[in-house]
Amino acid sequence: MKSPRIMVTVLFCALCVSGIVTAAKTDETVSVSQQEPCCFENARFSGTCKVTPGPEESCGSILGYLNNPNSVGKNYCGNTKVRGGWSTVSCEGTSVTTATESCGDSLD
Repeated sequence: MKSPRIMVTVLFCALCVSGIVTAAKTDETVSVSQQEPCCFENARFSGTCKVTPGPEESCGSILGYLNNPNSVGKNYCGNTKVRGGWSTVSCEGTSVTTATESCGDSLD
């Protein structure tokens, strides 16, 4: 008679643990998706570049990409080809150049 009771208890504990793990992953996903944008400036780039980091990205990794002369494949800052000389700046009170504005200039 104890076997069914033990099985029910083990199953209940397993479900509780999996629910806690799922809740923890949900909280982590929310915090990553609500990451603050990063702003960068470069003397050879018009305005301020504003980038919202994606999953597994940080402002530091984006800055490293922009300053690496061999980096390719990302569409930061309107897919600019400017590499090197980027610095991090505050996003408050800056004029931001978006990808649309940068592309619009080249289409005219």
